[in-house]
Amino acid sequence: MIFVKSEKEILGMRAANSAAARVLESVEKYILPGVTTKEIEIVAAKKMKDLGVKSACYGYYGYPGLICTSVNSVVVHGIPSELKLKKGDIISVDVSVIKEGFCGDVAKTYPVGEIVPSAQRLLDAALRALNAAVDICRSGIRVGDISNAIQSVAESRGFSVVRDFTGHGIGRKMHEDPFIPNYGLPGTGPRIPKNSCLAIEAMINQGGWEIQVLKDNWTAVVKDGTLSAHFEQTVLVGETGAEVLTV
Repeated sequence: MIFVKSEKEILGMRAANSAAARVLESVEKYILPGVTTKEIEIVAAKKMKDLGVKSACYGYYGYPGLICTSVNSVVVHGIPSELKLKKGDIISVDVSVIKEGFCGDVAKTYPVGEIVPSAQRLLDAALRALNAAVDICRSGIRVGDISNAIQSVAESRGFSVVRDFTGHGIGRKMHEDPFIPNYGLPGTGPRIPKNSCLAIEAMINQGGWEIQVLKDNWTAVVKDGTLSAHFEQTVLVGETGAEVLTV
């Protein structure tokens, strides 16, 4: 069931997602060669404390981190560690928070210093794919329309879309209906109602779409070892468009 938010719940969602965006913004200047992903998590943890919010992913099905830090071929769910970033890496930082019972969720992939043109093209395509999905989002469209917008942008630029993980509804729980794949056919799937909230995610690989999960049971990597990029925004669905809440 897709949950339609009341006016009071919409206010809660705006506050939670604004906080998530502020936590993500706080780490941006630390994405530098030589910085560890654990140090990035520490910065995020301090900002969460300052804002009076908690991590939504810590302890979620046993996840051990406060945020996700996914480097290079890691698609999602990279656990913060003593891994040092290097010039030319890319890193996705995924922030999920809880504020007064509501969840906020946002992710962005960053270059670490100067990156090669092929990596920049991947980041550009992933962001374009997310923006295309957000741009068409309004009440009455179907999940497949959103999915197809992501797939069309990615594949038209020679990239593949991740098929094992999806975007999702969001509210009092981090993951609610509907689940929004990165691929699909227009006009298929559930209709999106007004005043629902969606965490739309574009997860795009440089090579093949196949992934595998490492022995830690969390870190998902591209099987062929190529780069992966991940961008996510949480939106409130309106009659004629979507309001991006993660700002």
